[in-house]
Amino acid sequence: MTSAVIVAAGRGTRMGPGVDKLFLPLKGVPVVVHAWRCMNLSAEIDEIVLVVRDGWQESFHELARNHHLQKPYQLVVGGAERQDSVANGIAALSPGAEWVAIHDGARPLLTPVALARCLAAARQHGAAVAAQRAVDTIKEASTDGTIARHLDRNFLWTVQTPQCFHLPIIRKAMAALRAAGRQVTDDTAACEFIGQPVRLVECPEPNLKVTAPGDLPLLESLLG
Repeated sequence: MTSAVIVAAGRGTRMGPGVDKLFLPLKGVPVVVHAWRCMNLSAEIDEIVLVVRDGWQESFHELARNHHLQKPYQLVVGGAERQDSVANGIAALSPGAEWVAIHDGARPLLTPVALARCLAAARQHGAAVAAQRAVDTIKEASTDGTIARHLDRNFLWTVQTPQCFHLPIIRKAMAALRAAGRQVTDDTAACEFIGQPVRLVECPEPNLKVTAPGDLPLLESLLG
């Protein structure tokens, strides 16, 4: 059984006060519905867990009704940090779940093809992540804002979501982080912490995350 965890509990502070980016319209549909719809339509996914802010549950149920998102889903409340929200989502998965795809609700360009490729890589290697090769020249900065070191972009990737795992692996990694009192900003870092290799899955299609108001026109054009 393969499950999806959609992380939709962030506050999106860069969008401005009082704005929930996940509910902003994108091609006439709330941002979060695009990712949810992809998971809903994918033959790879058997169940969906959405991690949401407390008090927003009815709004998400309304989205499911209005947009005919009929695949089994449940809502769980997010935690203080992203990794806490992911842990809450994983804890809510069905007993028969064996694989999980973790995705940011603010990444609306996810396609079933990219999802399937990441899951296939995870099934082969235990853990995999959607990623893109760095195309710009990358420099490491010193504390005074000057260049400290040139980095070889041939070995640099930008890591996105979905991030897909054999469920025992990501559970073990999350437990190790908790025991050590460590905080990470993405789930592959949890695997790195326990020495679990993570396969990079090159996904050349745009997979941008909504972070600022100026992102929406670009995403509108990419959705075509």
